[in-house]
Amino acid sequence: MAEKKPSAVARPDQGVRRTATHSGVTHVRAYQPDNYTIVGNHLLQHRELSLTAIGLATHILSLPEGSPVDIRTLAEHFAEGRDRIAFALRELEAHGYLERVRERTETGRLFTRTYAHHVPGRASGTAGPPASGRVAAPRVRDLGPAARPPADGRETPQEDGRPEAPAAPPDPPEGDARRGRHHERAVTLLAGLRRTDERLTLSHRDVHRLAPAVTAWFDGGATAAAVHRALTTGLPPDIQNPARLLAYRLQERLPPPLPPRSAPASSAAPDDAAARRPLPFQTCDGCERAFRAAHPGRCRDCRSGPPTAAEPLRAA
Repeated sequence: MAEKKPSAVARPDQGVRRTATHSGVTHVRAYQPDNYTIVGNHLLQHRELSLTAIGLATHILSLPEGSPVDIRTLAEHFAEGRDRIAFALRELEAHGYLERVRERTETGRLFTRTYAHHVPGRASGTAGPPASGRVAAPRVRDLGPAARPPADGRETPQEDGRPEAPAAPPDPPEGDARRGRHHERAVTLLAGLRRTDERLTLSHRDVHRLAPAVTAWFDGGATAAAVHRALTTGLPPDIQNPARLLAYRLQERLPPPLPPRSAPASSAAPDDAAARRPLPFQTCDGCERAFRAAHPGRCRDCRSGPPTAAEPLRAA
């Protein structure tokens, strides 16, 4: 009778290609003639992007041309919520996979065009001319008249009802010219804003762009707490570009320089103090009543009345 072997090795599935590795993933590949998307490994295996950002990027790359990819639409499709989707979109923008540009039609109507780059680092200007009937406006990162915030401080509303983000500050000059007395304090404050609100996460480039504006606050006498309060209080519920929002607040809420401190009240001139002091009491030479006067003499009643008998004697 043959001996039973309950621990015998199971036969491999004939539909799966055998591999020499004993652990890890084994790919079960199938030919797909259509309905697929080509995505590079530079995105799928990116070491700095979060898993949410990588998944969101592959979803955007699989969409047909002209599909809406704003935060509201994506939040209705996925369960991550607006905050996580907004943070993932900023990650993709920081690494060059996504670019959102404000453009203008021939009638002057503003709209947001999103460029999804299959290869990061390419400018959207190489993607081809804009659609027929539309004229591209200057990018929001350029400090042109169309990109600057209005003079009255009100924000221009977008088509979806959200306020348009202000323009980002220009690139600072390279070298030591951009480093002032408070540069390191400004960089530390801007880099630490994400501890208060993760939506205010800034890239290394945006931090150094905004540092001169924060330095202007410090030069005017503002404290770090005052700058932090001006940048983090009353934030809108949907922040698409934190760098442009902070640039707008730093420019529009900049306080005037502190005036020089006035002299304390104790250092007032002696003459002023003497002028406010009441006159001393004097004894009237005529009626011996007390009255206030700077020098001894007669009171007002005695000066206006007839002279007394004592006056000729004193005069003699």
